[in-house]
Amino acid sequence: MEDELGQRSRDEWQTRLYEASHRFSTALSVLHQTNPWSENPVLEQAINTLATELWDRGFSQTDISTAFQNAIADLPRYAAGEETRP
Repeated sequence: MEDELGQRSRDEWQTRLYEASHRFSTALSVLHQTNPWSENPVLEQAINTLATELWDRGFSQTDISTAFQNAIADLPRYAAGEETRP
C-alpha cells in the first residue's frame, strides 16, 4: 500500500513537472509567433531570463549550465535527426 502511495505521489510530481514545462514552452511559442522585435529572438531572451530566475531561486550556475548542456546533448535522440518538428 505504501509503495503504491509513494508511486502515485511520484507520478503526480512528474506530471506537474511536465505540465509546467509544457505551459512555459507553449507561452514562448506564442510570444515567438507574435514578437514585434524580430531582431531580439524570443528564445534567446527567454533562456537568459530563465537562467537568471533559476539562479535567483537557489540553483547554482553549475546546476543550470549542466542541465542546459545535458538537454541539448539529448535533443537529437528526441528529434530523430530533424532540425525542427515537421
